[in-house]
Amino acid sequence: MDHPRTRARNQNNAATPRPMMHAKRDSDTEGERMERRKLPIGIQTFRKMREENCYYVDKTAYMRQLVEEGSHFFLSRPRRFGKSLFLDTLKELFEGNAPLFEGLYICDHWDWSVRYPVVRLSFGSGNFKEPGYLQANLMAQLDGVERRAAVKSESATAPGRFAFLIEALHERAGQRVVVLIDEYDKPILDALEEPEIARANRDFLRGLYATIKDSDAHVKFVFLTGVSKFSKVSLFSGLNNLIDITLEPHYSALCGYTDADLDAVFAPELPGLDRDEIRRWYKGYNWLGNERVYNPFDVLLLFRRRRFGAYWFETATPTFLIETLVSRGVRALDLERMIGTDELLSAFDIDHIATEALLFQTGYLTIQDEDDLGGQPLYQLGYPNQEVRQSLNQSLLRHLLRNASTQTAHIVQLYKRLSVNDFSGLETLFKSFFASIPYPWHTKNDIADYEGYDASVFYACFASLGLDTTVEDSTSHGRLDMAVRFNDNMYLFEFKVVEAAAEGTAMAQLRERHYADKYRDAGLPIHLIAVTFSKKTRNLVAFEVAPA
Repeated sequence: MDHPRTRARNQNNAATPRPMMHAKRDSDTEGERMERRKLPIGIQTFRKMREENCYYVDKTAYMRQLVEEGSHFFLSRPRRFGKSLFLDTLKELFEGNAPLFEGLYICDHWDWSVRYPVVRLSFGSGNFKEPGYLQANLMAQLDGVERRAAVKSESATAPGRFAFLIEALHERAGQRVVVLIDEYDKPILDALEEPEIARANRDFLRGLYATIKDSDAHVKFVFLTGVSKFSKVSLFSGLNNLIDITLEPHYSALCGYTDADLDAVFAPELPGLDRDEIRRWYKGYNWLGNERVYNPFDVLLLFRRRRFGAYWFETATPTFLIETLVSRGVRALDLERMIGTDELLSAFDIDHIATEALLFQTGYLTIQDEDDLGGQPLYQLGYPNQEVRQSLNQSLLRHLLRNASTQTAHIVQLYKRLSVNDFSGLETLFKSFFASIPYPWHTKNDIADYEGYDASVFYACFASLGLDTTVEDSTSHGRLDMAVRFNDNMYLFEFKVVEAAAEGTAMAQLRERHYADKYRDAGLPIHLIAVTFSKKTRNLVAFEVAPA
């Protein structure tokens, strides 16, 4: 897959037509624009959304642009970001179902007299961990396409039937075929814990996707979507003419909602909700565009339930993700400051999944900033929003304690005691918390940096509460381990690990480096908190608190 050069970002953005957001006719009244519509929760069918008067964010300007720019495209986005709906909309567009697009951008920018045959495949459901299931699943899908098209292949192999189908549809319709493949990678991702099956699924799909290139004379347009970006060598060696638009700035909002979408399309749903809190909780995903986007599933559930919650995060427990982070010794602290390159963020394969790629492609980290490293883009990664930061740290703590009840009780007490600056109670609470961490977990974890490990546990506790927490904050005198702003107070933490308690504490460093100076302008009370751990006892040996 071709990797875009992000240096041309400004030029690309300037040349991109701006998609219209659920455009209405001039004759519509203001009252009609503000009518409440059906929330399309779980609906991935464009026809159903339009016929049932659902809210719809117009993405059709992107479709016109894609057709004008090329013919073979690939897009990676996390789950529940609207990829399936986008593909279904492409299907209706190429099939020429003009009434569904009335009032949308593409309505006056498309030749509706031409209709193209469409082959749409989806691997969104099924038990792909079972040997041979992928082949059976695909054969069943091809059966359905052939039945609806009234053609029949004599080939016994899936690639052979696929190639026959594309050629037959071209001959019958007199127009080249549109190929749309949704969740192209799910048969591999679902089987990652069974490497042999995952490899078999990968090899099977490689042959299937190579068929598309071999059938190029009969193909009008190709679009593949998925969560991950497997390398060309492992999966797309036979389909090397795909254009990867995952990190092309002018396609960054192709999936997801922008602030403009919320303010225009969903205006009837906003009264009674804090707009800034909506941004803090759900905005923040970035694929190098000028603006960050929201996950649609979060926004729709918020409008339905009228309260903030971890709706996207809760739809799939990231057990594999958490276990991978722990087994690799990735601390909660590290997730705020990971670095990635184009190559690293695309390095996803069965035998080696880079931590940065895993977190970025699945949506738990996003691009916060971009630097230039000798002409190569270098990306600063971080949590996209409050939902992911809070929920992922809750999951890490739950894995650490292996006791959800203990975790909940600890977090509740942490909030209550911090609210009244009960520092003695906080010391007791954290000593109890560290004592509850199973000893075997300490001995099995690969983190050699005990100070970083202990600090990471502290950070995860505060972040899981949703508090404003900053780690390793740079000042003119050095880097402070952790700063927490809560209830109109600033709490500055410094951590130290010692072999024996007699070695001293971290309070001297807090004072000598004048860390508090950076925070005085806020005019809030500042509390210096020096936490000292014993490497031998794996617990606190000192918890000193002093005013700045």
